[in-house]
Amino acid sequence: MRWSAALFALAFAAFGGRASGNDTMAQLGAGGLVFITTQDIQMASEDLSVSPDQVKVVYQFKNNGKADQHVLVAFPMPDVTGDGDFMVSIPTADPANIFGFKTTFNGKPVAAELHQYAFAVGIDQTSYLQGLNVPLTPFGEATQKAINALPEAEHKKMIQLGMVIPMEYDAGQGPQTDYTPIWTLKSAYSWIADFPAGQTVDVVHTYVPSVGGTTAVTFLGPSNGDGDRAGDYAKKYCTDDNFINAVKKTQADPQDPYSAPFTESWISYVWSTGANWSGPIGKFHLTVDKGAPDNLVSFCGKGVKKTGPTTFEMNATDFYPPFGQELEILILRRNPPANAHVG
Repeated sequence: MRWSAALFALAFAAFGGRASGNDTMAQLGAGGLVFITTQDIQMASEDLSVSPDQVKVVYQFKNNGKADQHVLVAFPMPDVTGDGDFMVSIPTADPANIFGFKTTFNGKPVAAELHQYAFAVGIDQTSYLQGLNVPLTPFGEATQKAINALPEAEHKKMIQLGMVIPMEYDAGQGPQTDYTPIWTLKSAYSWIADFPAGQTVDVVHTYVPSVGGTTAVTFLGPSNGDGDRAGDYAKKYCTDDNFINAVKKTQADPQDPYSAPFTESWISYVWSTGANWSGPIGKFHLTVDKGAPDNLVSFCGKGVKKTGPTTFEMNATDFYPPFGQELEILILRRNPPANAHVG
């Protein structure tokens, strides 16, 4: 079944200073829990809350069958690929749990098992890295230090395997080389969950989202060699005329498309991977929190209503996640006034 809802954007104006620069930080799109397909377990309800600080999902699952179900449950984390110019938002400093993943099952914490694998050019190099005592994460100081400490022969082998690239620089002490990881880390948490016959269980799942963005509003300018950014945003975030006009009213210079006093933040919630239960979601509730009253927000949905200074909500019954479209949220964060005191 395709989700045929009309697309709905929300916009609320704010006024003031100017954004600076156009650096970009990419976000990692995470989602909810994934279950091995079963026709007996129904998702009675899902309450999804998304903010720049936390994603929280409260599920109610009912086992409509006559037998208890022991089901493999997983939280697949987004792939992370290293790069010579690594500009990806990593939510936490814990390399084994970069999203601060937590789950409770009927109020009790879940002890999930972490599975991690490192791939380069499609080949599993996990054992190779473990044998070298190199972390599997393709980013961070610990990984870089471990690679650089390897003998030169190992550096040459890693280059040959497509796992690192040499990055030469001079920090004032003569030419130096860092061997930067470019492999891809694949990760997932898993555990076995028990669903008693005829009963409903509560599952609460939280994590810190990866929030990408830019240091300026980038979608007001005309199309150029980089494509139609305004058109792309309209499709992805449902930035309609009302939203665009609200942003334009805040421009310090109407002729300068980058003069609106905001920075962009992007949050992606991947809900297409988890539809492994029986039938639609009985009751679905979504809350999006834009973080501050002066921020602006735009996302696609049906029947969205403003319910507080920073919150917007929608409800649906017999809900299927929209076909071919994840939940993509654009938040414009208001810059502090130029003369604001910081202390």
